[in-house]
Amino acid sequence: MITLEINDSEINTALSRLARAVTDLTPVMQDIGEEMVASTRERFIAGASPDGAAWAPKSQTTIDAYKRRGDTVDLRPLFGPTKRLSSEISWQATGDGVEWGSNLIQAAVMHFGAAKGALGRTSRGGPVPWGSIPARPFLGVSDEDRTGILAALEDWLTQAWDPH
Repeated sequence: MITLEINDSEINTALSRLARAVTDLTPVMQDIGEEMVASTRERFIAGASPDGAAWAPKSQTTIDAYKRRGDTVDLRPLFGPTKRLSSEISWQATGDGVEWGSNLIQAAVMHFGAAKGALGRTSRGGPVPWGSIPARPFLGVSDEDRTGILAALEDWLTQAWDPH
């Protein structure tokens, strides 16, 4: 094997800069996290999953329950009286990844769905949930998201390489 050692400060600086950039991707992961939260919030407005499938409509049973409680009724799926699920989407970036979603207790059930009683019973013996809830996926990566993520990574590497 032949070893070639290059003692060029400009090349060494560029290689060091590139090595740092790919070792800690936190800044680009933050950008991706912000974009994914924005994309997820847009899904609530569109009422569709990442693959573009429309969410099941809100059931009449749910609408009636809101009315009985005196809550404001929003007919859009996943928009309850507080509208917290659509507004409490957040992200957390690390040096090698990003996570986004909601820490609200109902988020997983709304995303994956649940059969009536699948989560147990209330203290009064009623089923939880009190009715079957269809899956309405709001988290994920759409084709458009994928394109945006790849563009962000390409931009990040281009900036890391460019000394100016």
